[in-house]
Amino acid sequence: MQQPTGTGASAPGANRQPSTDAADAASTYANVGTFRFWFDGQRWEWSDEVARMHGYEPGTIVPTTKLLLSHKHPDDRAHVQELLDYALRSAESFSSRHRFIDTAGNVHDAIVLADRMLDDAGTVVGTAGYYIDLTNTFDEARQEALDVALPDLFENRASIEQAKGVLMYVYRVSADQAFRVLQWRSQETNVKLRALAKQLLAEVTTLPSPPAAAQSQFDHVLLTMHERIPADAAD
Repeated sequence: MQQPTGTGASAPGANRQPSTDAADAASTYANVGTFRFWFDGQRWEWSDEVARMHGYEPGTIVPTTKLLLSHKHPDDRAHVQELLDYALRSAESFSSRHRFIDTAGNVHDAIVLADRMLDDAGTVVGTAGYYIDLTNTFDEARQEALDVALPDLFENRASIEQAKGVLMYVYRVSADQAFRVLQWRSQETNVKLRALAKQLLAEVTTLPSPPAAAQSQFDHVLLTMHERIPADAAD
């Protein structure tokens, strides 16, 4: 996977640049790509996966805000524009569930998660995060392979199911899609899924009650919770 380029920044957040191996592994379970958006010049950087999601061969297109919006589903375009305006204004973590249309006319259902991107001085210089394409579904063979690859998947099922419920509520996704988001974070961070689920449940209770503030802080929790899991529970 081609990593976004740039210097003096971390993505998403301090020292959390998406790794090639982790993102490739996550792509086994969901079509995941990375992006960066720099406030200075409103410059976008897409990974190869995000380019392909939109129907472009890597390196053949320079992403811009105008191009990005042109691919959004007409019914979701205004929502995405408001989200971009919010990101520029508030410099907060954000997420979005919306549809985009690739160059062949295929409609994709996606979650976009972004966290603050900081320079070496700790100044917010942009946002960086992930596109999760929810369009593709598992077939039975892939599900069986997943069960073999994650033998402890069904341990502490209650915590995993509760964490799925939180994701379903916050992002308005199905149970299967919520589980795929948890799988992706497990692969991305090399932390066991059950440990992430327990950490998510522990931290979500500390979020404020106003929906807007809670949404932004939940996005930040989802992308950083692995950093606060004790070492003996993460392996």
